[in-house]
Amino acid sequence: MKKLSARRRHPLAAVVVLLFALAATGGLYAAFAPAGKAQADETAQSLAIEEGKKLYTVGCASCHGTGGQGTTDGPSLVGVGSAAVDFQVGTGRMPAQQPGAQVPEKPVVYSQAEIDQLAAYIASLGAGPITPTEKQYSPEGANIARGGDLFRNNCAQCHNFTGEGGALTHGKFAPSLEGVSEKHIYEAMQTGPQNMPSFPDTTMPEKEKKDIIAYIKTVNGEETPSPGGFALGGLGPVSEGLFGWIFGLGSLIAVAVWVAAHTAKAKKS
Repeated sequence: MKKLSARRRHPLAAVVVLLFALAATGGLYAAFAPAGKAQADETAQSLAIEEGKKLYTVGCASCHGTGGQGTTDGPSLVGVGSAAVDFQVGTGRMPAQQPGAQVPEKPVVYSQAEIDQLAAYIASLGAGPITPTEKQYSPEGANIARGGDLFRNNCAQCHNFTGEGGALTHGKFAPSLEGVSEKHIYEAMQTGPQNMPSFPDTTMPEKEKKDIIAYIKTVNGEETPSPGGFALGGLGPVSEGLFGWIFGLGSLIAVAVWVAAHTAKAKKS
């Protein structure tokens, strides 16, 4: 009887063994699961780069070179980053139909999945601005008034006070920002496409970019009233007054001349 009682296990022994087993399992998961996830992400990235290279070879290499180093027909893409690719290809500007002073926006050729693959390949050629996340470019909670100040100080000289766009020199132009997505506006500020200067986070922090996006979306919104009637490019009371003087006063003069001419004919008859 004493031998049997000596061999009897403590009631908590099973609990301790179970806890050790769980700890060992957790340790194994912590040791191997992150590595497995990282390996899976790396594999997916490699596949995206490989597919992006195929798309690049067919649609881009003739102008930008087989390795993105650039040619006489297109600039180097080394170091432009995934954000530049997402903007240029996502707005239909690339592939370009023909050379010119400026490449205009046109219907998009690639799907978003293909654009992501192209961006992954170009990003692999050299470090550059990264495609922003929705949290970065979403105007939610932004300061619209502050965005208006920033836009007028940094952007209105080319894009007009409300983002209507405007003409530049030598056949170039600042495009209208009406209807442009928040992501593409953010990427344009990141990368400085074509004639536009770039505004990296060191020059214009992420919060200020969001404020500008919120302002653009507000002034161009469908529910935004125009107190003067026709917006006339959003230039304000000066342009509206000038329009009234030229066309309004001109119309009155034309009517007066017409009335005077017909009155003279009536008297002669």
